Amino acid sequence: MASPINLQNVNLRMTAGEIRQFPSDPIPQIALAGRSNVGKSSLINTLLGRKSLARVSSAPGKTITVNFYEIDKKIFLVDLPGYGFAKRPREDQIKWQMLTDGFFTKNPNIDRLAAVAQLVDSRIGLTNDDRAMVDYLRAAGIPYFVIATKVDKLGATERKNNLAAIASDPALDEGTVVVPFSSLKNEGREDVLRQIGIMTGIRMSK
Repeated sequence: MASPINLQNVNLRMTAGEIRQFPSDPIPQIALAGRSNVGKSSLINTLLGRKSLARVSSAPGKTITVNFYEIDKKIFLVDLPGYGFAKRPREDQIKWQMLTDGFFTKNPNIDRLAAVAQLVDSRIGLTNDDRAMVDYLRAAGIPYFVIATKVDKLGATERKNNLAAIASDPALDEGTVVVPFSSLKNEGREDVLRQIGIMTGIRMSK
């Protein structure tokens, strides 16, 4: 059996503001999509055991780049710009749309995208922007799973009800994997890594 990937051997390979900057390495990619402030940076830091590999912005939606995190030269975690941040200037919204759309429609390495991890705030559930993203992924035939973030901020009953509502949201395909996650409590880390392993065929943990 192949040895698990070394999660300590990681670096921010590219912060791409243009499509032509996307790396072309022949390794699988897992893209992280979600609204601004949903917790993508915290997820990356938790998965990779780092405190500040991905910067947690105090101004959600400020950075408009596609960030490629290379793990053990075997996989890319691709952090897509957060969407749905109403205070972003119109020109920034256009740039976000062009860069994100370009990742899916003009990316010469799109065949290396194994799946998209769709992050959803467990306190809010799927927003219209989340549903639009899932609709696109379904239409494009791109596999996806859902990570329900910030579950530590919910009480037991609210957590149960919110996770059930997310799992049964009509925007999601029946049987879509939904992983409860908390960066604060380190909950769900192994489950997310396991799902990434299933999607990429790479052994992510022992």
